[in-house]
Amino acid sequence: MKSSYVKLIASLILFGSNGIIAAHITLPSDAIVLLRTLIGSALMVCVLIAARRLPACLPKGADLLHLAASGAAMGASWIFLYEAYRLVGVGISSLAYYCAPIMVMILSPFLFKERLTFSNVVGFCTVLVGAVLVNAQTLDGGGSAWGMFCGWMSAIMHAAMVIFSKKADRVDGVASSALQLVTSFFLVLLFMAWKGDLGFRIAPDEWGWILTLGLINTGLGCYLYFSSFGGVSAQTVAVLGYLEPLSAVILAAALLHESLAPIQVVGGALILGGALFSESFARARLKSRPSITRAAPALRKPPRQG
Repeated sequence: MKSSYVKLIASLILFGSNGIIAAHITLPSDAIVLLRTLIGSALMVCVLIAARRLPACLPKGADLLHLAASGAAMGASWIFLYEAYRLVGVGISSLAYYCAPIMVMILSPFLFKERLTFSNVVGFCTVLVGAVLVNAQTLDGGGSAWGMFCGWMSAIMHAAMVIFSKKADRVDGVASSALQLVTSFFLVLLFMAWKGDLGFRIAPDEWGWILTLGLINTGLGCYLYFSSFGGVSAQTVAVLGYLEPLSAVILAAALLHESLAPIQVVGGALILGGALFSESFARARLKSRPSITRAAPALRKPPRQG
């Protein structure tokens, strides 16, 4: 479980740096998504080939369908998100996008039979308020109906990605990441071919940023993210998911010298506090439960008499 928490948090920090790297790339948003999924999926496939795990590691049956659906949802989510960035701005798009964890948390009792506890709800509401405050400075108030539709669709697709991935959480992390990224790549490729946007050019000085985004932030990041699902609940993924926008703001302040307003500092504190509150109570409940070992003597049959 500790390993899963470390993987999840590390992946969210990597994802939070996506905007920092993308700021150095002048390509259209769909081209950036295409390249990051291509490079990331190529890395995962090469790892599987080097380990001689193909095709034995590939999932079958329901797991295969769930991971393919998750990958398609991931690609669609990124396409809608970057389109929303262009039309309504980063702030409004982010607030719509990060409603996805709310959807996951609401559906988790029905889809995964996870109990929705008081500490989960309180911690999640605190985190949500913090996310709104963190992004409040970037709201520009403008935009279009299509831009808002794209923002909400990015959230719906992101929630679908998490749900389908969670349903296949028994699959090895490298194999699941490879399949999801490959599926996502082909979806974006078909979308760009339909739009006729495949004739883009890459400046020589942008290759370093593109490779970093594809190999580390996408390939490694997706492996850490999806491989953590087997050890954490869907509600934990929802709550800790807000560390991504928090890390984005902190990294922007540290690396791009963007100033942090007091309201953003308060929002960051609420995100961390809400996440820690929710998870600390979850761990306390686990520790308070009697173990099978301690309960075993009570389950033994009494010795025969005579």
